[in-house]
Amino acid sequence: MDNFLQTYLKFHQLIQDKIGRFVAWSVLSLVLITALVVVLRYGFDTGSIALQQAITYNHAILFMLGISYTYLHDEHVRVDVFYSRYSPARKHWINLLGSLLFTLPVTLFILWSSAEYVSNSWAIQESSSESAGIGYVYLLKTLIPLMASLLLLQALAIIAKNSLAIRTHQNDDETPKIQGGKL
Repeated sequence: MDNFLQTYLKFHQLIQDKIGRFVAWSVLSLVLITALVVVLRYGFDTGSIALQQAITYNHAILFMLGISYTYLHDEHVRVDVFYSRYSPARKHWINLLGSLLFTLPVTLFILWSSAEYVSNSWAIQESSSESAGIGYVYLLKTLIPLMASLLLLQALAIIAKNSLAIRTHQNDDETPKIQGGKL
């Protein structure tokens, strides 16, 4: 079972890192499009609804796909008043229980509650309400269950990682040592 969990952790981290790199490049796209909108508006007194909506699309991609990558690298927002002073063993328990009690239920609720919303959008091939806007709003809305799915997989990876650490008494470091490579 431990080998299965270690393999899952390696594979999952590889996928999340690839998604994270893609998301990192979307920041450049967001900056360039925003700069273009500003130059067009203030330099040439013109605008583009499609470009403004492209900023929204890029922003959504950045945050919705970047959440699980941030969670993977333990860079998410946390009230760190006490956590930083805890022993590695206690941190493993907090991460395990936090993922089980908070992250999993929230992601499952997001998946459940967004299913009809997204499927209705796909059914009508929803597009922008602006005539000159970007279509494919249904693709944008698909980011909601995609984000929840990636976050769910990341929570399962965190549960597996911390379970391994607790079971093998790896208290000298915050992350379990994965055989054959870096976690």
